[in-house]
Amino acid sequence: MLSDKQRMILSTLDDIRISLELIIQRCQRINSSDDFLKNDEGLLKLDSISMRLIAIGEGFKNIDKLSEGKILPQYPNIPWRQVKGVRDVLSHHYFDLDAEVIFEICQNDIQNLLEATVEIIKDLHV
Repeated sequence: MLSDKQRMILSTLDDIRISLELIIQRCQRINSSDDFLKNDEGLLKLDSISMRLIAIGEGFKNIDKLSEGKILPQYPNIPWRQVKGVRDVLSHHYFDLDAEVIFEICQNDIQNLLEATVEIIKDLHV
């Protein structure tokens, strides 16, 4: 039987998984950072992806707190400090948002983070 903390962690992980899948979907036709900036549709994608990244960072911060720092270190292939730090940068310096940074995150990090999230969910169900 799962504890309340475990249920909260799994619920947060599921929300994170959904956000990561949405980011992947929204990035499908983004081939460069310029694609975010060339029209309103691109800007909407940039804004929505940025908000999802904020939520993901906050979610992993909460997971770290709820698990007393025990879950995330078990998955050292993910730079957790940077994942959580993106939330702070986007939240506190939103007008300095760099489309190139968001593009690089989408291209290089989101798939690995999704795979790790799914793995954590699976491991917690065991």
